[in-house]
Amino acid sequence: MWQAAQEFAAADWLGTYQGELKIIVAAFLVGIVVGITGMGGGALMTPALLFLGAGNASAVITADLTAAAVYKSGGALVHWRHGSPNLKLALWLVIGSVPTALLGPPLLSWLAPPDNLDTILTMAIGFALLFATATFAIRLYIQLRRVRRGQQRVAEPVIKPVPTILVGALGGLLVGITSVGSGSVIMIALITLYPTLSAVKLVGSDLVQAVPLVLAAAIANIFTHGLDLGLTIPLIIGSVPGTILGARLAPKVPSSLIRRGLVVVLTMSGIALLDEAGWGPLGEHETHPMLITLIGFGMLVAIPVLWGLLRKREGLPMFGKPTVDELERPAVPAPPADTGSAAAPEKPDTDNPSDDAAELARTPTETEPR
Repeated sequence: MWQAAQEFAAADWLGTYQGELKIIVAAFLVGIVVGITGMGGGALMTPALLFLGAGNASAVITADLTAAAVYKSGGALVHWRHGSPNLKLALWLVIGSVPTALLGPPLLSWLAPPDNLDTILTMAIGFALLFATATFAIRLYIQLRRVRRGQQRVAEPVIKPVPTILVGALGGLLVGITSVGSGSVIMIALITLYPTLSAVKLVGSDLVQAVPLVLAAAIANIFTHGLDLGLTIPLIIGSVPGTILGARLAPKVPSSLIRRGLVVVLTMSGIALLDEAGWGPLGEHETHPMLITLIGFGMLVAIPVLWGLLRKREGLPMFGKPTVDELERPAVPAPPADTGSAAAPEKPDTDNPSDDAAELARTPTETEPR
């Protein structure tokens, strides 16, 4: 009888906290993927919670941003201690991003009809996911061109305040409304604006500016939509250890294959959210799971072929070095030897494009977390 009572109590506890357990498990799994690949936590976590039915779009966005404000600070602190961020660049980004992150949620709530707010947010997240996956592909191609051309990097380029503020403003608005984009969208703009800045400094600068950005977006969403602690606390409990474990597994896992799979998954997720929100071209009163599945399978075939063609356009074989991993993983630069005199910078070997990629791949660091 005592055993039956224990089983009943366990079943009752599981029934009571089933929703929270699902969120913890989902956050833990997403955290592992983020730790391994460095791809956007917001782009993964927000649709995952929506598909689980963890809450409406506004509650999920607020919880995700609040959790991100907790674990994002760790990555920024690591880069700060290693001296990798360009603080002047990060400051101009913050000047642009924080005001729009604070303004975005209340402005959308004021403009959107209350009965239609959740649908509009779901549609905005869908478009943001498609935008984020597109920027990932563009960033990879730009990095390939940099490596192929042996483009020389400088430690501290001349900062362009006005374009940098505008980039921050766009990223802040997107993050404030959807929780997606603080890494993917801002990163591609920074690579375009500062092509000679080293990859590790780009990542470090983006992470440092992302802490106040995400914090501002979280505060704005809390004041606008409220905070669901039953969603936020399990999210933090699951995501923090998952991200730490993923980071430890990263050197042992073929992350390039996972990244390509995530591009497919995020594209399918974005289209699925647009479908669910009743976006015009997909129809307002029906969903299209078969169409979404076919798009996913088509991308699995098309992505390697398109990437190979882009490599051939740059004078490289369709497959081989530099690999996606070598392009994606920046390295922490080794400290200069104390020789007593300033050494002239070495000219990159433009005849061997894989050298630059190998330098990037030596020591993996955290890339964009959202």
